[in-house]
Amino acid sequence: MTDTLGRLLRFGMVGFSGILIDFSITWLCKEKLKVNKFIANAAGFTLAVISNYMLNRAWTFKNTSPDIFKQFTWFLLIGIIGLAINTGILYLFHEKRKFHFYLSKAAAIAFVFCWNFAANSLLTFRYK
Repeated sequence: MTDTLGRLLRFGMVGFSGILIDFSITWLCKEKLKVNKFIANAAGFTLAVISNYMLNRAWTFKNTSPDIFKQFTWFLLIGIIGLAINTGILYLFHEKRKFHFYLSKAAAIAFVFCWNFAANSLLTFRYK
């Protein structure tokens, strides 16, 4: 297995844990706390980003760069761009096309997964 394929698989596993966090927090905020669905979506996404950074740094990319602040800033910036993409897809599919909210969210997550892996591989974790 190539190093890139191994990273992609680990990134996917970390991403899956992020999906669990994202959906759980989104569901809790939207369904139980009655928070606006887009704010609930942002809360779930944000907590997943924080968890994913820590796991990807340590396990996926085995990164030991001492500049954690700069690295997390890149990861967060990529995550914010991903959040914008995620929210745009969610808005387009759910609000405009009337697809089910959680199916729309799943489609958004799949697209953003590709964006996040490419951008983090090239920018955030390019140096050890």
